[in-house]
Amino acid sequence: MTQAPSRTSVRTPSAPPAAGGPIERFTLAGATLQAIRERILSGAYAEGDPLRQDAIATELGVSRIPVREALRQLEVEGLVTFSPHRGAVVSTFSIAEIEELFELRAQIESDLVRRAVPSMTTPQFARAEEVLDAYDAAFRRRDVAAWGELNWQLHSTLLAPAQRPLTMAIAERLHRHAERYARMQLALTHGESRASEEHRAIVTAARRRNVDRASQLMGGHILGAGRSLVRFLRAQRGDAS
Repeated sequence: MTQAPSRTSVRTPSAPPAAGGPIERFTLAGATLQAIRERILSGAYAEGDPLRQDAIATELGVSRIPVREALRQLEVEGLVTFSPHRGAVVSTFSIAEIEELFELRAQIESDLVRRAVPSMTTPQFARAEEVLDAYDAAFRRRDVAAWGELNWQLHSTLLAPAQRPLTMAIAERLHRHAERYARMQLALTHGESRASEEHRAIVTAARRRNVDRASQLMGGHILGAGRSLVRFLRAQRGDAS
């Protein structure tokens, strides 16, 4: 397994007395899930790495139970694969699957933003601008983890007014699949400024209630990011096809 960050125990806030053990256990499970997911998304646990429950439990300072639950949830999210011979491993996407992933995102999110723009409110536009400013601040700090989270916060802010919860859930899952690759690419190729400019153009079109333009920009933004990522990954993997 690749070298993980320094050992960090998963700490959770104490539950109120009336809540008792079940809430505390739920909080611990959620914190464990978040910690393992972040390690996968950041590349600390790389593609194909075995995820040994004992080692992860020791690293996080928890028992194997929340680790096992977290790995099963990450399997649902597509970040972990269980093999009969190797146990849990970090899943690997082929170049073709990554291309498909971004094509699906472009189709779904361009449709969602088309539905969302007419219903967007002044507070939602203000929230989008707030996230954009935070994204730029994270860019200046070179905070890769914040980029990924803020990227989804912006997209979800723009898409949520469509009121399509099932489609939003699919969009979020596709985003999580792509995030670890996008983080790696941005960290090594410094493409954050272009992403920020494209995001701002989408928000501007949405503010002007230009539905067609916002939808076109969203689809182009995602497809462009996908093409750039595929070129990067082909170079990283030595795939000249």
